[in-house]
Amino acid sequence: MTDLTFSDSVVVAAPPEELYDLVSDVARTGEWSPVCVAAWWDEGATGRVGDWFTGRNVTPQRTWETRSQVVAADRGREFAWAVGGSRARWGYTLEPADGGTRLTESWEFLPDGLALMAERYGADAQQEVELRTRAAHEGIPATLAAIRRIAESG
Repeated sequence: MTDLTFSDSVVVAAPPEELYDLVSDVARTGEWSPVCVAAWWDEGATGRVGDWFTGRNVTPQRTWETRSQVVAADRGREFAWAVGGSRARWGYTLEPADGGTRLTESWEFLPDGLALMAERYGADAQQEVELRTRAAHEGIPATLAAIRRIAESG
């Protein structure tokens, strides 16, 4: 079985609260994500735990939208969401570090996500899980590098 979690970190020359304000602004996700090209809050949502947003994802193979629910919103410390409310967990943790903030992005395939893959793809489910796992392993470092570049450029 593929490892269903992954995380990576980078130190960004910005204070944790300022960096939190950047990464928790889902409308800016398309500026740094290699897959999620746009995101927007549901009407009335502001980024609190329980709020929902939609993301539009694009790869050479397909374009799709997902709805996600905020599961952690602690300014300066953590912002996280669950795709579909329970299929995959993505998030950022922030810790003070020399010269700024250690920003860690994490991803985890959750049991409901695995069940959906099995239901949707049948015998090809494992291959689909591996594709998404590889995308997380490749996308997280690229995302962190882009966030650092944006945060440090002012």
